[in-house]
Amino acid sequence: MTKKIKTIFIGTPDFGVSSLINLIKDENFDIISVITREDKKIGRKQELKAPIIKQTALKYNLPVLQPKKISDITEKIKQLYPDLIVVIAYSQIIPKSILDIPKYGILNVHGSLLPKYRGASCIQAAILNGDKITGVTIMKMDESLDTGPILSQKEIRINSTDTTEILFDKLSRLGADILIPTIKNYINKKIKPISQDNAKSSYVGTLKKSDGHINWNKSAEELERFIRAMHPWPGSFGKLGTKNQTIKIIGVEHEPILINKHKSGTIFLDNNKLFIQCAKNSLEIKNLQLSGKKIMTAQEFINGHAKYIGKILQ
Repeated sequence: MTKKIKTIFIGTPDFGVSSLINLIKDENFDIISVITREDKKIGRKQELKAPIIKQTALKYNLPVLQPKKISDITEKIKQLYPDLIVVIAYSQIIPKSILDIPKYGILNVHGSLLPKYRGASCIQAAILNGDKITGVTIMKMDESLDTGPILSQKEIRINSTDTTEILFDKLSRLGADILIPTIKNYINKKIKPISQDNAKSSYVGTLKKSDGHINWNKSAEELERFIRAMHPWPGSFGKLGTKNQTIKIIGVEHEPILINKHKSGTIFLDNNKLFIQCAKNSLEIKNLQLSGKKIMTAQEFINGHAKYIGKILQ
């Protein structure tokens, strides 16, 4: 490339941070603007906090735009005359009026091997379904959700102990590693975009807090994956008693235990270890958290909350 590529970066969570930094540091790119969501009030004090992408952009003295709706700044984007737009983990659909602006189109880094797991919770879905392989896809965006032609893909193994937090970090780094080589090959016409096979597509939605509620009428094997997939958000939890005391399950032993003598959801002890009965086999609990309390080990729970032993989580 003989001249710098005028690039706009669009994203919100830390999934895109490594990619943004790589683009900033590569002499072939001129990051002319970063677009992210508005600052949000968080915590009990409701203090405004900027998205991590904004924090990163300001660290490198880049201009930042934070529209409520991306369509509100269509004209502003046109006036920047971008050659390329890169989108990573942005919660809004990009309208055609913006898709058509950059010379090289809009490229997206997605955390699955498309067309599998189109949508927001693609990383969680891979763990939930017991997949052995996942990866990242770089595609050219079109008007629909994650349906654009594919420019490149890279696989990665899912380890049996990977949580969404761990896999998120791995895929973020993987996406950053292949993004710039993909862009350069695409601009230099060394890559021919490949249409997705819609017959092989699947979709996953955005998770809600309530999605972390554990259904104990599933096998220990399924629930072990569920707990890893829901970590760190929305978390995995059960409800106890008429007051709906919440118990969040933070970590369990990977291998289910062949105990099947209790009602599903029962908290019980075996050889002074803490377990919960599932529909098939049981899970040994390593770390858990009562609502309003700090995370504790199983032994701390046994020592300080013996009244819950024998109770049934709903």
